[in-house]
Amino acid sequence: MSRTPRVNAEFLALPLSVLADAALTRARELGAEYAALRVVSTRTQFLTLHDLDLETSITSDDVGLAVRVVHDGSWGFAAGVVLAPGEAARLAERAVAVAQVSGQVSTDRVVLADEPAYPDGQWSSPYEVDPFTVSDPDKIAALVDLSERLKAEDGVDHTQATLQAVRENVFYADLAGTSTTQTRIRIEPELTATTVDRATGAFETMRTLSPPAAAGWEYVLGAEADLAGQIAEIPELLAAKVKAPSVRAGDYDLVIDGTNLFLTIHESIGHATELDRVLGYEAAYAGTSFATFDKLGTFQYGSPVMNVTGDRDTDWGLASVGWDDEGVAGQHWDIVRDGILVGYQTDRAMASLKSLGRSNGAAYADSARHVPLQRMVNVSLQPDPSGGSVEDLVAQVDDGIYIVGDKSWSIDMQRYNFQFTGQRFFRIENGAITGQLRDVAYQATTTDFWRSMEAVGGPSTFYRGGALNCGKAQPGQVSPASHGTPAALFRGVRILNTVQEAGH
Repeated sequence: MSRTPRVNAEFLALPLSVLADAALTRARELGAEYAALRVVSTRTQFLTLHDLDLETSITSDDVGLAVRVVHDGSWGFAAGVVLAPGEAARLAERAVAVAQVSGQVSTDRVVLADEPAYPDGQWSSPYEVDPFTVSDPDKIAALVDLSERLKAEDGVDHTQATLQAVRENVFYADLAGTSTTQTRIRIEPELTATTVDRATGAFETMRTLSPPAAAGWEYVLGAEADLAGQIAEIPELLAAKVKAPSVRAGDYDLVIDGTNLFLTIHESIGHATELDRVLGYEAAYAGTSFATFDKLGTFQYGSPVMNVTGDRDTDWGLASVGWDDEGVAGQHWDIVRDGILVGYQTDRAMASLKSLGRSNGAAYADSARHVPLQRMVNVSLQPDPSGGSVEDLVAQVDDGIYIVGDKSWSIDMQRYNFQFTGQRFFRIENGAITGQLRDVAYQATTTDFWRSMEAVGGPSTFYRGGALNCGKAQPGQVSPASHGTPAALFRGVRILNTVQEAGH
């Protein structure tokens, strides 16, 4: 489905250039080497239905402006909520004052990697219907209709439907002459079915696999999400899951669907290759990384069939932008090539610190209140152009498991030791799927896991997964990121029985 990108007209009506002139003029007068104004307006909506009844309906707006500077080699930052030239100038003064104080305690001198100027830039993510132009009653009616179809099926005792929508408008201007305006729209619908054993109280759940998307309301009811098709299949799958045997712990060959593998990519590659984490600048919130800088260009991250890219310019990417929050244009680069670690995700300061040349545009802040920092981009495992289908991968397995859908996970502070579960598990015997299993989790170190990857599927297996709420920093921020991935075949991975592990 083609979509026409467009910047939100309501945001463009704000006095953006006037605010930029006031802030940047004052920052220049005070001797800032770098200064940028951001104006951010974000609208977020959460809707939740439980058993057809509306349980949650929250719509929030977050609007503000911020000035960030480098003054005498130190960062300074100030934010406010009054969109007026006088306030913009005052924030520039305060940001410089903060930098002056920071300079008294910091020994690191901030130097930013060079970036061309982009005057009068406009960009938006692709969408057809802004979800905030659709009335709440119409949204709720659509969720009720989908829930009714799901709950009408035998064996479905409870349903839950959720919808999250975000519209983010960002204006950025800096002393180098860049001035950009962007609109990003994101949406995530989800339906969950629960079946309950009345005699024992035991229950099982299963949910749709449609990922969050850089799209508008059209995604919710369209063929791309295919919610109607999925809810028609879930009851039968759920009934079979209830009767399925519990897995026997041991080593198995795995075919992992993209609906599960995207999360493993996020945790074991995406976070591990953020350069600020690698260098120890991000440590308190969620640790650092085993993928230290001395490994760049030589370290065998995975098998030779492993090719991972980072990008901020894929049209479907949740992290895609025209320019990041430091004025760096969206681009595409290699992180792992033929199994070797060849790149990181960087902002301008990190790129300069390690003499990597141009930043690859990973700076982002989730509101005007927060300082931009290095955040995860779209990190994707590339399919084999001549690779086959899921069935072709399954045919190569004599004794294994096919894993579909993400669920819970755990990973250590170095992004090295991990454990992942899933939603649906299918026994593979002699190259064929023979039924479902329960209570499955796979456990490995990051390098053992990715080095055990023998084959990746072709483009027909490619799945565009992702998350809207990746967390980082103190105070905490969330950011969206997509992870494209084909299905893949892994040899000899350790499988745990989650019920037995819980019993220990």
